[in-house]
Amino acid sequence: MIRVARGGTNWFLTPLVLAILMAGLAGPLGIPELVPLSGVPFFAAMLLLGFFRDPERPVGTLIVSPADGKVLRMDKVDDPDLGPCDRLSIFMGVHNVHVNRMPFDADVRRVTHRPGKHIPAFNKDSEHNERVETMVQTEKGGAKVVQISGALARRIVPYIAAGDHLHKGDRMGLIRLGSRCDLLFPEGMVQWTVQPKTKVRAGVSTVARWQQ
Repeated sequence: MIRVARGGTNWFLTPLVLAILMAGLAGPLGIPELVPLSGVPFFAAMLLLGFFRDPERPVGTLIVSPADGKVLRMDKVDDPDLGPCDRLSIFMGVHNVHVNRMPFDADVRRVTHRPGKHIPAFNKDSEHNERVETMVQTEKGGAKVVQISGALARRIVPYIAAGDHLHKGDRMGLIRLGSRCDLLFPEGMVQWTVQPKTKVRAGVSTVARWQQ
């Protein structure tokens, strides 16, 4: 049985219910054309079911990916909370699972929603997109996971709040439709184990190891 991600159920059920109503009312209303037309919302429901799937997974080793998708880049940025940082950016396509997972054991210090634009997530200008920033404290120090909306994604649904303690692989939120997820560490804290264009899976694929 397919598990539907929290925050995605209504998106899947709405076209499914519409399809059932159209097929069921075709006879009583005397409109037999509704039966084949009901295939349109049914097909949409199946697509959304695939998009909002939330499979169970084994947890990987070391620091794992927070998202399904492909590594866009590893670069260095100045973060207002962490200072000079090493950043890993992952692009999540519409075919990927969009439930994000915690890359390590951590205490959640702050979850902040920042409004912004909806530029395609693979574009560098997506730095100005709507986002949810999660500041955490690991056994090695502070780090940050940033969920960034894309051109189609219009809402980020956090599952966590300040004060929560999360284990590696725990679900931390959902981004609806194509988007991006960034992982930031203070400079020198970790060593990346992936390269640009590497395909990764949330909670499973190792993306870094601790340096300190």
